[in-house]
Amino acid sequence: MERPTSETQRTAVDAPVVHYLQQAWEMASQLRASDLHFEPFENFYRVRLRVDGVLQEIAPPPYEFKDQIASRIKVLAKLDIAEKRLPQDGRMTVGLRNLQRLNLRVSTLPTLYGEKLVVRVLATDITQLHLDHLGYGPQEKQRMLEAIHKTQGLILVTGPTGSGKSQSLYACLHLLNRPEINIATVEDPAEIQLSGVNQVNVKEQIGLNFSSSLKAFLRQDPDVLMVGEIRDPETADIAIKASQTGHLVLSTLHTNDAPGAIVRLRNMGVAAYNLAASISLISAQRLIRRLCLHCRQPMHVSHQALIELGFQTPLQDLSFEPVFYRAQGCPQCHKGYWGRIGLFEVMPMSASLRQLVLTDASHTQLSTQAQKEGVHSLRHAGLMQAATGITSMAEALSQTECMT
Repeated sequence: MERPTSETQRTAVDAPVVHYLQQAWEMASQLRASDLHFEPFENFYRVRLRVDGVLQEIAPPPYEFKDQIASRIKVLAKLDIAEKRLPQDGRMTVGLRNLQRLNLRVSTLPTLYGEKLVVRVLATDITQLHLDHLGYGPQEKQRMLEAIHKTQGLILVTGPTGSGKSQSLYACLHLLNRPEINIATVEDPAEIQLSGVNQVNVKEQIGLNFSSSLKAFLRQDPDVLMVGEIRDPETADIAIKASQTGHLVLSTLHTNDAPGAIVRLRNMGVAAYNLAASISLISAQRLIRRLCLHCRQPMHVSHQALIELGFQTPLQDLSFEPVFYRAQGCPQCHKGYWGRIGLFEVMPMSASLRQLVLTDASHTQLSTQAQKEGVHSLRHAGLMQAATGITSMAEALSQTECMT
């Protein structure tokens, strides 16, 4: 009779844990959270949601439930619940009361007082994978479209973690995804499943990394290749050679701006002539918060202040009347903001820029030439969004610090 008793006791403990997690998934969906953090400390347990790029705390469960919460999430993600010494990664899908489903990516990390779990909410709405929905301006969108419809070349999307690089790459693949085009991707991991696209997840523990996958892809008669990230010289070398032999290659780098990608690849050991011959376009991006339309407050910004902040376009040359707002805050938003939109610096590789690359030009020289050719910086893109009332001046400046 001991077994039924133990199962009953376990069920009594599991029930509130299941209920709490269900509430967390529902709240994450309602607030459009991108991540959930479950964090154990010595005397308390903290749960936070990242909403529009900002972490905010929610009511935690009782401290004694921390191990059960970790076990429950690991079971759902098909992870080893007995392994608490090493990080693990997995995926799971949970149902909501409105019959929708959340696709979640789980990452565990052993800390001093238990396992910290970060659950990423993966985008599932394929219809939103369009350059217009991401925030590309007309000029930036046209440049990107011209690059992705070429039969070969290397397109790089740069920016820090969480800047929306993967969304931009998926939007490009969504446009290219046709029966007559063979597309293959290698990712770590695949965040959105694209029907008709051959997607591979990196598995470093068995030797399936970016470079080995790329080598295999090139024997699979591809037209378009997407590499989740160029992390090492070998991957960079294979991607560049693929882009020179009749393939369109898309990938990402962690650099602050578009010219910085050239400097980064050069530091990896890629020859200047290979960079000049292969790169078709580099796009740098950030995500900024949108102002809440219900509570934003008008504010005055002088012409001189805009010039000092790096606004390259004189106000009299704008095709619209600039109106600036500040964040206020109301019950319908989160501290004056609701949702996010992208900022983009899209730099096609012109003949002049290629010549500078061949001469090992500095970052400053590349940036100056790009601006002469009409490439707007991320700071300028942020100020333009502020001038149209999409975001606040404070948000534009904070997300484009030290960029002019």
